[in-house]
Amino acid sequence: MQHTPAFNNRWLPWLLLAPQLAITLIFFVWPASQAIWQSFLVEDAFGLSTEFVWFENFTALLGDEEYYASFGTTFIFSTGVTLLSMGSALLMAVMADRVIKGAQVYKTLLVWPYAVAPAIAGVLWMFMFHPTIGILAFLLDQIGYDWNHFLNGGEAMTLVVIAAAWKQISYNFLFFLAGLQSIPRSLIEAAAIDGASPTKRFWTIIFPLLSPTTFFLLVVNVVYAFFDTFGTIHATTQGGPGSSTRTLVYKVFDDGFIGLDLGSSAAQSVILMMVVGLLTVIQFKYIERKVQY
Repeated sequence: MQHTPAFNNRWLPWLLLAPQLAITLIFFVWPASQAIWQSFLVEDAFGLSTEFVWFENFTALLGDEEYYASFGTTFIFSTGVTLLSMGSALLMAVMADRVIKGAQVYKTLLVWPYAVAPAIAGVLWMFMFHPTIGILAFLLDQIGYDWNHFLNGGEAMTLVVIAAAWKQISYNFLFFLAGLQSIPRSLIEAAAIDGASPTKRFWTIIFPLLSPTTFFLLVVNVVYAFFDTFGTIHATTQGGPGSSTRTLVYKVFDDGFIGLDLGSSAAQSVILMMVVGLLTVIQFKYIERKVQY
């Protein structure tokens, strides 16, 4: 005789959920509500006077060409980070899935960068690409390329994309490797017996079966590129040279904490939340249709 477990205490589920609910309310819901309220205000630099201006902050932003330029910069940056981090992680996961000797050491070394803080990752790559003391800049100079991301906006964008992607590769690698190891070996062996090449086996069997993992990582990496890369950009280029690496999240900081325009900064954060939410909805509505579960 089977007995179905039941919780007779109606408050036990709420008690178990209370810590996570408290964290969500304190660190997500409350700051988001404060940002929405502040986006309707204009305050002086010292916070001594406040005026409710309705949608004037949003109207000013939508008429600012520099703000639209930040959209373009963010699109280039997020696309580069997502493609580079996911592509590199997938390649390394496929290689790690085949390694026999030293597999654990290889996998451990690939996971380590995820423990590095974003600002530290930015500083590491900044020193390696530094025009005067950087080893990578020295190697580029040996082949005749004069690297200087302090003056060249394209090189600065390349630097922050590499630094941000390198930080995220470990996260993607773990999920891709787990997805690869969950694929039945019998399917791959059957295709090999039928004469399918390794490339054909990957694109016709392995990658389609990895589509749920790939879709999940696509959503996560887009959110990461939009929100969690501020520390990398701030430590590496501080949005420069000029505004070549000033993404939307960095412009929120720059206008709010440097320019002390708190109302505009709050309005930008609200628009940024809406943009990321819209992108996530689009991904689930259109891209998820091609996912094979």
